[in-house]
Amino acid sequence: MEADTDWNTTLREQWEFHWERQLRARLDGLTDEEYLWSPVPDAWSVRPRGSSTAPVQVGAGDFTIDYAFPEPVPAAFTTIAWRLGHVIVGVLAARNAAHFGAPPASYESWEYAGDARTALGQLEAQLGVWLAGVRDLGQAGLRTAVGAKEPYPDASMADLVLHIHRELIHHLSEVCLLRDLYLHTNGATR
Repeated sequence: MEADTDWNTTLREQWEFHWERQLRARLDGLTDEEYLWSPVPDAWSVRPRGSSTAPVQVGAGDFTIDYAFPEPVPAAFTTIAWRLGHVIVGVLAARNAAHFGAPPASYESWEYAGDARTALGQLEAQLGVWLAGVRDLGQAGLRTAVGAKEPYPDASMADLVLHIHRELIHHLSEVCLLRDLYLHTNGATR
């Protein structure tokens, strides 16, 4: 890394630009109908406890998220609710707990949102913790190894930040695409 480049700011701005200029406004007005809409039969989703037919349902509250181990081939189609649950818990909250002192979080222990507004609130809260944690790493912290908390313990924190940002951009773009599909399939308006 070049000594005079502020890589910490650059990495944060990578995500912040995408969030502020491309994604956040696309999530405004997300309805509960869109959040839970299943464009195909048996799509994985977030559901009231006890109502899923998926092989595995996990979660600590009134709602669970669908899974299977091993994952099916082809992969299950997932709803906006499922994708947001994955991003909130698997991408952000678990990493925030592992690296930035946030409370422990796992798919099994999470209280999933049964509505869009709550899910978006959880997403914004976890994004805030993530960005504050990355900021607090500074330049030197980006060079440290992620350690045993990650599958590739020798990778740097900078590698992890880039990976998480790719995951966020990827999955939240899928959410936007599902919103577009809902709009065009159901004749809805925004």
